[in-house]
Amino acid sequence: HFDHRAGSPARVLRGCGSNLVLTMIFPLMTGVPTAWNGRWDDSRALLQRQCGFRVRRPVFAMFIVKKLLSILLLPPVLPLVVVGVGLLLLGRRPRTGKLLAWSGLALALLLATPGPVDWLLRGLETAPVLQPEALRRADAIVILGGGARKNAPEFGGQTVNRITLERVRYGARLARQSGLPVLVSGGAPAKSEPEAALMKKTLEEDFGVAVRWAEERSLDTRDNARLSAAILLPAGARRIVLVTHAAHMRRAADAFAGAGFEVIPAPTAFQQGPPGGDEVIPSAPSMNSAYAGAYAAHEWLGLLASRFSR
Repeated sequence: HFDHRAGSPARVLRGCGSNLVLTMIFPLMTGVPTAWNGRWDDSRALLQRQCGFRVRRPVFAMFIVKKLLSILLLPPVLPLVVVGVGLLLLGRRPRTGKLLAWSGLALALLLATPGPVDWLLRGLETAPVLQPEALRRADAIVILGGGARKNAPEFGGQTVNRITLERVRYGARLARQSGLPVLVSGGAPAKSEPEAALMKKTLEEDFGVAVRWAEERSLDTRDNARLSAAILLPAGARRIVLVTHAAHMRRAADAFAGAGFEVIPAPTAFQQGPPGGDEVIPSAPSMNSAYAGAYAAHEWLGLLASRFSR
């Protein structure tokens, strides 16, 4: 809501842009709402005073803003934005316009080419494959959600998406090997079935693995950690086997360690190395490499934003 006593919207936004970025944009990119909660009152007062906004605590709205920022700052949109800006500048600044347009094209190709994508993944997929002896030290298995497939009529409406299914499959394997209790974590950004409920259904009906706890309110990785801690730590489960994608493990393990857990990483779905498709030229750009490149860029952006939001 805008306070018109502060002046025209255009003038006020020009005057408070830097404050908007510092108090909203960086915290929103990851860790919303948990990374912002401690500074909410200060941020709200600053925006009220200098920007004319009457800001409430709209968790879902902040989630949407975070997603919109991710869309703009990640492939495939980011290279297209760079190309578009370059084309717009061709008339006034032809050299700058051409440089930006070609840079956007080069960026799009790099993020879909196995060599550069492997380089991006190298700093993310650092956790080794889980060893059996480490599994025996744990109190519980935590499987993180990665999204849902909304249109799945063959499953009665909704089901887990490919990312979540990869995690669920490995988590089920570890649960059968160890007999450890399982917690699934994942909420729903809109009024739909929480990811944790879909994961529980998949584990129990398709893999025959019982789920003891389902955390259904989280909207991001820090939420996963904070809300899982509220369930597991009182139950005496502090040493957890954390199941997520290898590229996501670095950020997820940091969040869960910060929530009070001793984390035993159990990474799955490694994306480094030769592409998994039927590419005739493995080193050429491909859909598989483009997916891995977008995933890696997302995780690096998340790690960067986490530093600003601490």
